[in-house]
Formats: sequence, structure tokens, C-alpha cells
Amino acid sequence: MDRLAPRIGAAAIYERLKEMILNFEICPGSRITESDIASHFGVSRTPVREALQRLAQEGQISIRTKQGCFVRQISISELSQFYRVRTALECLSLEIAARSMAKDALRALADEWDPARCTAAPTDLSRMVEKEESFHMTLAYGGGNRALAKHLDDINERIRVIRRLDFTAGFRVERTYEEHNRIAHLLLDGDVSAAKSLMADHIQRSEKFARSVTLEQLARNDAKTAQLATR
Repeated sequence: MDRLAPRIGAAAIYERLKEMILNFEICPGSRITESDIASHFGVSRTPVREALQRLAQEGQISIRTKQGCFVRQISISELSQFYRVRTALECLSLEIAARSMAKDALRALADEWDPARCTAAPTDLSRMVEKEESFHMTLAYGGGNRALAKHLDDINERIRVIRRLDFTAGFRVERTYEEHNRIAHLLLDGDVSAAKSLMADHIQRSEKFARSVTLEQLARNDAKTAQLATR
């Protein structure tokens, strides 16, 4: 049992539930209730309610009156739409960053993503996603366009559930270091066109790999559900 001390409260329950959703430990579309979760963690329903409300605000679950809570379904077509918008925002971000971002900041990004620093051991997916998002948001904020950065941050929240799956393989971590490093150097060299082309390819490859992993995971969940139904 995933028992948490009651004194830890809603924050710890929220973090664990979110991790379970993102890792497909709780299947997309599944129904969950306050009482079931409270029993699972060995806590009262009050912190569970707070955690669920926070997850609902983020769009991870939907709360339906007298029905319970339902984990958000994953729509591959919807995610593809978000990725297309992300690509457009990211390329615009590069154009602005090339004009406005300090060279020292770009050099720091290039150094941070030096492939020699890559361990290719994605043991902490949440940390890798956070670090990868930080690269893109640093470029967005570095250009000084707050509206663009906010829209990009909103997109990141929408696709995080699939984006983290991009780093379940070591070679994807290695490639991310290489591509981030190259993008930063292209901006330093003033080659915005090449930087935008690489960024678009980078995002497309990320989406394609994460989507394939997601479909495999959903297929396994469906098979498991069908197997349980026959027992």
C-alpha cells in the first residue's frame, strides 16, 4: 500500500497521484473516488479532496458531481494539435531570442547542454522533463516576450503527460543534449534559419517517439483490462 503519513497532507498526496497518472499507474479514463484514494494512502478524505481539486485545476482529472473523478483521456490527435502550436511558438521564440537575448545567456545554455555532460541515464523522468522545459522557457523569456512565454508554458502543461515518455530511453536523452547544444550555438552564430529548422525537427522527433510509447502503453492497459474482464 502506498501509505503516507497523515501529517504530510494534501501536497504529498497530490504529488504522488500526479506521478501515478503520468506514469500510467492510473490508466487514462479511470474513475477514482475520494474514499478509495483515502483508503489507498491511509489518510482522511480532507487532504485527498484538496489534492484532487488541484489536479482538476491542472486538467489532469475531471470532477463530476455524484460520479467521482475521472483521469483525463489521452487524445493523440489533440496532442498533435498542441505540438503543432508548440512548434510555431518555439520557432518564433528563436527569432526573438536571436535579436534580444544576451550572448552570455546563450553561451550558458550551450554549456549546460554540452553532450559531454549527458549521463544518458534517465532515472528521474520528472527532473529531465523539468530540465528540458527549462531550456525552451529560458529562450522564450530571454527574448523578453512575456505573452509568448505564457502561451508556451500553457502548451507545456497540456503535453507534459506524453512529453515525459520521450525520455524513457537513453538515446533520446543523448539526442536532446546534442540538439539543444546545437540550437544554442546556431543562435550564437546568428543562423536563425538553421536553428528554427533544427527546433522543428527536434520537436517532431520528440512527439513521434513519445506518441509511439503512449500508444504501446495504452494498448497494454487495454489488454490488461480485457484480461481482467474475462476472469
